[in-house]
Amino acid sequence: MSSVIKHPGVVEEVKNDTVFVKILNVSACSSCHAKGACSAADMQEKIIEVKILGREFVKGQSVTIISSEAKGFLALFWGYLAPFLLVFISLVILTTYNIPEIKAGLLSLSALIPYYGALFLFKNKLRKKFTFDIQ
Repeated sequence: MSSVIKHPGVVEEVKNDTVFVKILNVSACSSCHAKGACSAADMQEKIIEVKILGREFVKGQSVTIISSEAKGFLALFWGYLAPFLLVFISLVILTTYNIPEIKAGLLSLSALIPYYGALFLFKNKLRKKFTFDIQ
């Protein structure tokens, strides 16, 4: 059985067959006793969309949302690793052709424009792939 990622949350809204759950995304240093003196502390509220079938939830109800760890790693790949590799590989290729560094850097960064454009075009397909459930 694969591992699951769990986040406690609160039902923010219920619409038809969708529940919107508010979770508090907390970085590791936000629970540190010195977070007031450090600018690295990071806490964010996020709204997660969860499709429900035949279950009832009410606003304010405490729930736990879950997703598989494999989906988390896949999201990390598409969100962080793939764009990094795209920029890095394009930078290496451009510099091997003796293109000036500033131009190679700008061209490598501009390679992200079609990448994120493609992600935007396929957002509905990705939304179906990256789903959450309520435990």
